[in-house]
Amino acid sequence: MAARISLRRLIEQEKPLVTPLAHDALTARLIARAGFRSIAIGGSALLAARYGLPDIGLAALGEMAAGIQDIVAATDLPVLVDGDDGYGDARSVVHMVEAYTRLGVSGIVLEDQVRVAKQPGDAGAVGVVPADEMVQKLEAAVAASSGTEIQVIARCDACQLEGLEAAMRRADRYLHAGAHGIFIPGVPTVAGLEEVGKRFGGAHLMIAVFEGRETWLPPAELYAMGFRQVVVPGLLLPRVVHCLDVALEDLKGHADGRAPMPSFPGARQAHTALQEALMFDRWRSIGSSISG
Repeated sequence: MAARISLRRLIEQEKPLVTPLAHDALTARLIARAGFRSIAIGGSALLAARYGLPDIGLAALGEMAAGIQDIVAATDLPVLVDGDDGYGDARSVVHMVEAYTRLGVSGIVLEDQVRVAKQPGDAGAVGVVPADEMVQKLEAAVAASSGTEIQVIARCDACQLEGLEAAMRRADRYLHAGAHGIFIPGVPTVAGLEEVGKRFGGAHLMIAVFEGRETWLPPAELYAMGFRQVVVPGLLLPRVVHCLDVALEDLKGHADGRAPMPSFPGARQAHTALQEALMFDRWRSIGSSISG
């Protein structure tokens, strides 16, 4: 594989950097095949796909690291990972950063949600830790990543609890503590996004966008507001689940004799995509050279 470009350098090149979420190694390969230049790994998608678990604080570092390792190994794209709350105190944060550094991640998102009341995605935090505690964790994370290209992104979940202004005050403190970037999820309006962009546009400012919301805007508009990285969670895995659900429902009807199995018009295209993502020709070529 080619050398992995740093997330920091890519942020400077892309305007903005659009980053889909991968929930497994195959998805990572398909994201790269589609022409995207970076990948994010969210806890919700990874835990659902790998373990069948919701992202409500059940998983520990080891479980997350196992899934992340597979995905990072499958691609040479820079990978931004979900660091949750660091899985404990500042010492645990250092342990997490060191573990993810060994895996080759390019960025870590560290959040201020209270772990025992963690909510998945941006469903609305029901509790955040004191800002002082988050500052300590960020200082530990930044120190542990010193000498690497890892971007430490501070996620502030206080918007729906304390209001946008209070969340931005927290974010100011997080940047002052050394965070390389800021992510304030759950901002419900375009006007709110504009406020965030105006205040933090000079930093590595990240946004997660969801279909069907007012804030689902073209990436170029988000970049103009100040957002440098646009992460797209909640897009791929629900579509995968829908396709699997439909296919299994069709198969059950066929097995029960209720209906013939429908044809799959996209079978050839899907087969080609799968073969390319698996690099089948490369492995076949290697096998041929050995046998020859």
